[in-house]
Amino acid sequence: MKKLGLIFKEASENRIKNTLKGSEAVFIVKYSGVKSPDLCSLRQTLKGGHASLFVVKNSVARRAFKDSTLEPLIKNIDGPCGLIFIKDEPVATSRALCNFSREHEQLKLEGGFLKDKIIQKSDIEYMSKLPAKEVLRAQVVWALNSPISGLVITLNQVLAKFVYCLDQIKQKKTS
Repeated sequence: MKKLGLIFKEASENRIKNTLKGSEAVFIVKYSGVKSPDLCSLRQTLKGGHASLFVVKNSVARRAFKDSTLEPLIKNIDGPCGLIFIKDEPVATSRALCNFSREHEQLKLEGGFLKDKIIQKSDIEYMSKLPAKEVLRAQVVWALNSPISGLVITLNQVLAKFVYCLDQIKQKKTS
């Protein structure tokens, strides 16, 4: 019969592996010195962005990452670490993490994994400064619409100048 601790570690490892499959990104944070109520408020904030904080033993996380594409992240797992699994948009989660780490200096961003790319702390901080997905889409639509609008305005001005010129000729002939 297996010991309870071993069963718990195996269940945690399986949970990490299964959650990785459905996650768009994974961030690693060090939370040493952050009070429990503050971590609970961080968890609530992350839930709004379709993300979750999972605290696990380092050995379990290393085993879960060992046979996956996350193996280079094993070096970041040292000391009290938490894994943040992001299911939807990583920009909102990175913004929430950076805001929280400014208020609670004990929380340290270590790096992570975004789609198929390993990212560093600086990448997470850069993502936090990006606008939301809807704003980016609006900017793309505006950029695509701008040349067409410019062409329409230019053609309208040519036509207006032509009509103005004809009106001036008409007034000159009638006087």
